[in-house]
Amino acid sequence: MSSKDFMPRFNVWRLIPLALLIAAFVYGYSQGWHEDYTARSIADQIDDLQMRAEMHFLYFVCAYVVTYVVVVALSLPGATFLTLLGAFVFGWMIAGPITVISATIGASIIFFVAKTALGDILRARAGPFLDGIAHGFEQDAFNYLLFLRLVPAFPFWLVNIAPAFLGIPLRTFVLATFIGIIPGTFAFSYAGSSLESVFETARNQPAFQSCLAEEMSGLRETGSCAFDIGILDIVTIEIVIALVALGFLALMPTVLRHLARRREMRRL
Repeated sequence: MSSKDFMPRFNVWRLIPLALLIAAFVYGYSQGWHEDYTARSIADQIDDLQMRAEMHFLYFVCAYVVTYVVVVALSLPGATFLTLLGAFVFGWMIAGPITVISATIGASIIFFVAKTALGDILRARAGPFLDGIAHGFEQDAFNYLLFLRLVPAFPFWLVNIAPAFLGIPLRTFVLATFIGIIPGTFAFSYAGSSLESVFETARNQPAFQSCLAEEMSGLRETGSCAFDIGILDIVTIEIVIALVALGFLALMPTVLRHLARRREMRRL
């Protein structure tokens, strides 16, 4: 009997958390929240933030946690630079655990809202192809999620939402997210200790200097110039390779089980 034989009844109350989240997302964009966590905006205020954090440490830690949760829950861009900023301001050993917890909370919020509001409905209406993917994902959900979290090639927001439509339990999602983001978060946090030098290099790029000159002459809007910073400017290629290797290592139990099933089917 397929999932369509158990079509859940539509409950409009389930959409309220999703509607509130969408409203918060729209409001955040309208207020320019997504522009507050770009590389340049952080670079312009990084010294001031570090000085204030030293004076009001506990307050800034709480503000960092709340901000990080909101950014992740609303799928706003800037989580990567927030991670780097946290490491630079608080030190990577403090920022690392705080960031892991904050990111897990934010991801769990958007996952739970999506799953509650639309997960059951979309799963019940899914075609055979998506139904097959969901069934396969459920069998090894933890290892698949661990792989998606470990390998820094998949958008964080997408990995937060997609599993909600595949019938993944909240507990599995939270555990896989918490464990899976630890290596990458600490790698970025450690890299954040040299954030000032990364920004200094970006400031001295000819393209950025030329853009600043156009800003000063009025040919460009003030604040429109952006740093050209890639992932390899922040972490080394060795760290990226190590994270990818960890991701594939997480998939090994799933691969071995799949091979074992194929052998059994050939014997029958």
